[in-house]
Amino acid sequence: MYEFTEDQLKALDPVLLACGSTDPQVSYNATLKIAKALELPLRKGVLSGDILGDIFQPIPLRDNSTAEFPLDFLRPGTEGDYVAYTIPNHGYIPQRMIEGDYVNVPIYDIGNAIDWLLKYAQNARWDVVSAALRVYRQSFVKKMNDDGWHVILGAAYDRGIVVADSDANSGQFTKRLVSLGKLVMRRNGGGNSTSSNRGRMTDLAVSPEGMEDIRNWNVDQVDEITRRQIFLSEDDNALNRIFGVNLRDLDELGEGQEYQEFFENELGATLPAGDVEVAIGLDLSNRDAFVMPVRELPSVYPDEALHRQRRAGVYGWASLGFAVLDGRRVLALSF
Repeated sequence: MYEFTEDQLKALDPVLLACGSTDPQVSYNATLKIAKALELPLRKGVLSGDILGDIFQPIPLRDNSTAEFPLDFLRPGTEGDYVAYTIPNHGYIPQRMIEGDYVNVPIYDIGNAIDWLLKYAQNARWDVVSAALRVYRQSFVKKMNDDGWHVILGAAYDRGIVVADSDANSGQFTKRLVSLGKLVMRRNGGGNSTSSNRGRMTDLAVSPEGMEDIRNWNVDQVDEITRRQIFLSEDDNALNRIFGVNLRDLDELGEGQEYQEFFENELGATLPAGDVEVAIGLDLSNRDAFVMPVRELPSVYPDEALHRQRRAGVYGWASLGFAVLDGRRVLALSF
C-alpha cells in the first residue's frame, strides 16, 4: 500500500496548513491538491489488488459501452457435435451451423468518503490526516477484494465439485489433496492430453492453518531434505509451490473466517463429512476466464461542503464489475 515519504510530507506541509484556512476558497484549493496527491497512488494500488493479485484482468470500458464478452460457439459437452465423418460412396458432407452467444457483466458503482477536523490541518497533523487517507484507500481495496473473491467462490460453488483427501485427518492439508485437485481439474477441463487450452490447476488459495500443516509434515509426507528447507524458510516462504501449483495463503480462508462463512452460509455449500476448511484452486494458464470490466477508475475529490462544519475531507467513487466467464477454471477443495 502506498505511503507518503518524508520529503513528500515536508513538501505538502504548506498545503495541509492551507487546507485549514478560514478562507473557504483557499481551503478548497488545498484540499484539491491533497486529493490529487492521493488519486495516483490510489489508482495504482487498487488495480493491482491486495489479495486479488493477478487473478482478474482489468478491461477498460468507454462511458457508454456495455461489458459484453462473446462466448465460444463450442460449449463444454458439445465437442462431440463437431467431428469428421467417413463419407460413403453415396453421401454428402454434413452441414454445421454455428452461432455464438455473449455474457453481459453488470457494472456497479462503489464510493466512499472520509473527513477530518480543520484544526488537524491547521496544526500540520499529518499523522491524523495521513491515517484518514490510508483508511480511505484501503476501503476501496477491501471492497474490491471481497467482491472479486465472492465471485470466485460463487463460481466454485456453482461447479458442484468439491475435492477431498479421504485418507487425511480432519482439518489436515496434505500434498495428496493438491495432487487430487490437479487431477480433477484436468479430468473435468475437457480436451485430451495434447489440447493446448485444457484446464490445469496453477494456483491454490489456502488458509494460514493449511500452510502451517505444511510446516508440520512428517517423513511420511515429504523427505528429510524438503523438511529441512521448510524448517529454515521464512514465514512467508514456507513452500510456495507443490507439484507446480502456486500456493496463496489468505487470512480470509479458514474455519470461521469470512470467505469460508460466505461459502457455507451465504452460498449454502456443504463440505464432505469430517472436513472443516475449504481451499480454492484456480487455472490462470489461459487468462480467459477472470475479467474485471472497469468503466471508471477510483477517483478522489475534495468535499467543499464540509468547510462550514470546520472540517475538510475527500470523497470518490469507481464503476466496475467482476465475472468468471468459464467455471472450469475454478475448483473447490476441502480438508
